[in-house]
Amino acid sequence: MGNYEQLNVQQMGSESDPFTESRYKQFYRYFPPHVESVLDIGCNTGRGGRVLKQLRPSLSLTALDVVQNRLDRLPVEVYSHLICASATEIPGQDNQYDVVVAGEFIEHLYPSDVDKTLAEIFRVLKIGGLLLLTTPNPLDIKRRMKQRSILGGAHVSQHFPDALRFKLRMIGYSNIRIRGSGKVSRFLGCGFPFLGLYGSYLAAAEKY
Repeated sequence: MGNYEQLNVQQMGSESDPFTESRYKQFYRYFPPHVESVLDIGCNTGRGGRVLKQLRPSLSLTALDVVQNRLDRLPVEVYSHLICASATEIPGQDNQYDVVVAGEFIEHLYPSDVDKTLAEIFRVLKIGGLLLLTTPNPLDIKRRMKQRSILGGAHVSQHFPDALRFKLRMIGYSNIRIRGSGKVSRFLGCGFPFLGLYGSYLAAAEKY
């Protein structure tokens, strides 16, 4: 966990990401009506969790992050439980959460830890539970034209949509959906057929 903490504490920009609130509003659109318990992985300073709590005050939110200083700054009225840990080994029981959200998170995992983390999320989700994650889009045409890489700094892996879909399927997830996310989605929505226009994408996957 120490390596991940050191890696992520360097990325101070994540604490003021201007799209965070919009990202969590996108997450919420996928929530089924019965949701009670939500695990927010990579919660940072809780701006996304605050959005979810405002949209549904009855939610029981659990925060997970590797940076203790960020957990210490979480709004106490938003999160019921705080966990300082790596998502490669999530403390807690099997079948515990209705929804797991992970905004701009998996690119902060080394490739060797990605499958392990997706499997851990699968474990803690209830049957019928939902994983919602976003990650930078390697197919982003603007990034490719400028020859800019996702990799660098705290970003230690990148995830092509077809490869992520395959990983999720191999672990056992069902009804996997890929949609656009990022700033462009404010103008195009999330369902534009050419994914290359989006700087990030959203993956939704169920445990059945």
